[in-house]
Amino acid sequence: MAKKEKNLVFKNGKWYVDFTFKYRRIRKFAGYTKEQAKNTLAKLRLELLNESLGFKRPGNGERIPFEKFANEWLEIYSKQNKRSWARDELSVRHLKRFFGGKMLQDIGPEDIERFKAARKAEGVTPATVNRELACLKTIFNKAIEWGRIESSPAAKVKKFREQNQKERILTENEARRLLEACSPGLKPIVTIALNTGMRKDEILALKWDNVDFAKAHIFIEDSKSGRSRYVPMNIQVYETLKSLPRKGDYIFFNPETKDRVKDVKTAFQAAC
Repeated sequence: MAKKEKNLVFKNGKWYVDFTFKYRRIRKFAGYTKEQAKNTLAKLRLELLNESLGFKRPGNGERIPFEKFANEWLEIYSKQNKRSWARDELSVRHLKRFFGGKMLQDIGPEDIERFKAARKAEGVTPATVNRELACLKTIFNKAIEWGRIESSPAAKVKKFREQNQKERILTENEARRLLEACSPGLKPIVTIALNTGMRKDEILALKWDNVDFAKAHIFIEDSKSGRSRYVPMNIQVYETLKSLPRKGDYIFFNPETKDRVKDVKTAFQAAC
């Protein structure tokens, strides 16, 4: 005679699961002990729930190239949910250069440590490597959430220790020398930064609609804190913006890409 417990049945020396999920009855061999049966029941329920949410189950034999998944993550998650997606796009470019050709499931902690060492050998700062590592960790975490892998090889990989340098304000002479060394395209960006305290990404994301010359202020739509604000313009900023040609919606427009200027790191390092 069969012995029954909630969602479990013991019959002929074997345990079976017996439950209903979304009007579908599930009956299946679950093990030889009650503990095995309870574990099987929990696992089946989780798998059915993931399938109902549209997630694929890990271990289904599908091998995914890292590059393919990184591109997918960038398009459907980072660009849709993060204001800093341009930074992620740059990080993904470096990650694909190193992990290109590898399958998502084949990357291990040792591979990630090799990536850190390789980037450091290229002269990249610890802070930059840490940002790329944080991006990689997020990619693997989403791969778990979306049912592509079971665990993250980056979970226990540690970041580099960063040296916390004190902020130092440029003297008037240093600021003048910096501006003199700037290229024509960089000079207005540095002028705005020196006179407003705006962050680089805020400046590069400025549109002409954000500037009110009549009231002499700049409207920042999405600051790092998530709140909008107004930044007053002094005469240097006012005249600098007035002198710039309007080539598109963005103030700092790249006619080659038909989009805003994304970064000025190389030009700024050259000026310094």
